[in-house]
Amino acid sequence: MQTKVKMQTQPEAAAKLVYTFGDGAAEGKGALRDLLGGKGANLAEMCALGLPVPPGFTITTEVCTAYYANQRELPEALEAQVDAALSWMESKVNAIFGDAENPLLVSVRSGARASMPGMMDTILNLGLNETTVAALAGNTGNPRFAYDSYRRFIQMYSDVVLGLDHFHFEEMLEEMKRDRNVELDTALTDKDLRELVKLYKEHVQAELGAPFPEEVREQLWGAIRAVLSSWMNPRAQTYRRLHDIPESWGTAVTVQSMVFGNMGEDCCTGVAFTRNPSTGERAYYGEFLINAQGEDVVAGIRTPQPLPEMAAAMPRVYRQLTDVFDRLERHYRDMQDIEFTVQNEKLWMLQTRGGKRTAAAALKIAAEMVGEGLIDRREAVTRIDPLSLDQLLHPTLDPAAAKTVLATGLPASPGAASGRVVFSAEEAERLAGLHEKVILVRIETSPEDIHGMHAAEGILTARGGMTSHAAVVARGMGKPCVSGAGELRIDYHARAFQVGGHIIKENDIITINGSSGEVMLGEVPTIQPSLSGDFEKVMSWADEIRTLKVRANAETPLDAETARRFGAEGIGLCRTEHMFFDADRIIAMREMIVAENVEGRKKALAKLLPMQRRDFAEIFSIMRGLPVTIRLLDPPLHEFLPHTEDEMRQVAKGAGISVESVKQRAAALKESNPMLGHRGCRLGITYPEIYAMQARAIFEAALEADGGQRESVMPEIMIPLIMTAGELEILKALIDKVADEVFAAAGKRLAYLVGTMIELPRAALRAGEIAAHAEFFSFGTNDLTQTTFGISRDDSAPFIDIYKKRGIVEQDPFVSLDIDGVGELIALAAERGRTARPGLKLGICGEHGGDPASIRFCQQAGLNYVSCSPYRVPVARLAAAQAALKSN
Repeated sequence: MQTKVKMQTQPEAAAKLVYTFGDGAAEGKGALRDLLGGKGANLAEMCALGLPVPPGFTITTEVCTAYYANQRELPEALEAQVDAALSWMESKVNAIFGDAENPLLVSVRSGARASMPGMMDTILNLGLNETTVAALAGNTGNPRFAYDSYRRFIQMYSDVVLGLDHFHFEEMLEEMKRDRNVELDTALTDKDLRELVKLYKEHVQAELGAPFPEEVREQLWGAIRAVLSSWMNPRAQTYRRLHDIPESWGTAVTVQSMVFGNMGEDCCTGVAFTRNPSTGERAYYGEFLINAQGEDVVAGIRTPQPLPEMAAAMPRVYRQLTDVFDRLERHYRDMQDIEFTVQNEKLWMLQTRGGKRTAAAALKIAAEMVGEGLIDRREAVTRIDPLSLDQLLHPTLDPAAAKTVLATGLPASPGAASGRVVFSAEEAERLAGLHEKVILVRIETSPEDIHGMHAAEGILTARGGMTSHAAVVARGMGKPCVSGAGELRIDYHARAFQVGGHIIKENDIITINGSSGEVMLGEVPTIQPSLSGDFEKVMSWADEIRTLKVRANAETPLDAETARRFGAEGIGLCRTEHMFFDADRIIAMREMIVAENVEGRKKALAKLLPMQRRDFAEIFSIMRGLPVTIRLLDPPLHEFLPHTEDEMRQVAKGAGISVESVKQRAAALKESNPMLGHRGCRLGITYPEIYAMQARAIFEAALEADGGQRESVMPEIMIPLIMTAGELEILKALIDKVADEVFAAAGKRLAYLVGTMIELPRAALRAGEIAAHAEFFSFGTNDLTQTTFGISRDDSAPFIDIYKKRGIVEQDPFVSLDIDGVGELIALAAERGRTARPGLKLGICGEHGGDPASIRFCQQAGLNYVSCSPYRVPVARLAAAQAALKSN
């Protein structure tokens, strides 16, 4: 559950809004992450460790909060505090902001408390104009470097602050490289870059009707406002929604003196991880580019070199860098994602943060750090995002399958995926909405592609390295990614790419393998991974810690076997209606529905009895020794009715009635609101023979599966949609009567429980009365959410996202439990139920049973178990352990 933070209208006049750092000292510290954002807090912490950090200052997240609360007006006290911090920076670097002889240049970056790589905006080289660029060229004796920095600044500032599309600037750069017959921007001369700067400025003037700003303070405040505004840009909003980050947190703004990786061959910029973020291997991992600035690495504009090659290119700096890696990892006791720049063979640290990693890497890193004594088992369990475990269940390529490899790029994010080729994020999102699987193919991705990357099965790029935007975001999402497949010639206009002798058009199917970097023609068969090693080790630690049991929702033998393999401790919801839709069963079911009297219904039910018994016996055998909760028939009967003339004739013949009678019966069962109509226990009350047949099948199957085994079967019969204690009293008596008959005939009794689903607000309110007849409650949170909100889950899609964007709801209540409303009903029902029946067993069986936030609530509410889909069982086991640790 997210706590809503009240947004203040103005920080207090005396509030400290700016914190300086650098030169081995800092006003802030790592513990102030909520105030300084992750970037600002970690820069301050690196200063405290004595690492080389360019001086700068951080504007707090409180300013961002006030900025939006006051219609994008900045706090009055901010300007004076920024001026003071800027003067402090000038004294530390011995340069003056905007000075004609010795100018200070700065970067302006965002930094929220939660890592959001690539989602918000950055501006480098701020402070350049026609005067300061000449000074920079003269002071460094390197005019090419000065004008390269200037053209970068104009492009970034025009994009981020002035709102001009960066595409046009890139086109001008590419055109100049074609004219000069060079491939890399580093091959352009200072004369070329001066001309490019002129073209850029002419473009700004033409587009905006105003010149590019020359006054450096105007540049600075424009950048600060733009970075604050980027907190609410579409890609940041999408990222926050996908990663459950509250809007109210805001972002900090970090202004830092520039250091340059693009001054020549003794300079570089790089991104590195202290361990491999894909596999978790304990080895330095990353990339660097000589004579480049940071955006060149992460944007994939040039393909960088692997970090180990830096040992040969800059051996002294590389040794210093690896020493920093070790110090940071020991200090933070976690794998770090590090950004650095080398200027004239001097190392500068620009960023450190906990590195994004795949689930497999997270497990390996956690397990190995326990072995290394850096963390204990409890902390290891907290280090892994439960939802990331879904990645481990993704398919991998069948090694025996034939494949046609089109190209090979970099293995940027593991797993394999097949799908239709699309070339835009919008098309990926559109087709995914139609339940089509797609592979998003781009020359390189940018933060604007976030929605398409989320919709796609996998991502393929022609440019970029292992730390490019595509790679980092795909790993965070758990999606396969192949980056830097330079053989691809992508033509967005033709909606096709060419590689070798193949032309792959939009909607053609390809397969990518993010573990090997291969791109293959067509769909290649996949296999499911096995879970062992680090997974089993960490999950065993989680099982030792958690107190909530984890069951699975399953009604087929395959689901039951999968659930048990993933560690389920029983079945929390077996939906019997799913067993009636097979071709050989639906006819008998329809005969029962259209029957004109009890005798006709019993005749049809007699056909269904052995089928149900066989199903239950198989599930009981698989789950022997564990509880199996079986829900009696729940949906309205109209769902099973025939629709075509042929189907109606078939049912009429089997039931021995006319087709017209079948049509009349179908018309009679039609309801205006069937999900609020004749369904659930109401069927059992009006047609008790249906529930009697199901109860008989359960008990006979239990006896058959038990067979005198040491581990007995444990049936739990669940009656759905109870709204009064009277309903449950009647139906429990019916079930007990059938049990007595079956056990008497067999000469043997088995233990069983009869309970109910609490899925109506009235049932929650009257839980004390209902508990008198129930041995367990299972909260059906899907229906309880529907009936509490008065919203159909199936019809909420068109407006629920709007509600989230408007802040009416923080989460889709069908994805993460509504704690304030539905949660309060659950807590109230639990309290009243256990007051009436101490020791009453409580669980939930809606889709919320696999949601970590909902599991935390279940822990707090004192429930006994959660039940979720089989593939969510590992997620729930880990989330339950984290909930137990948090509650302690």
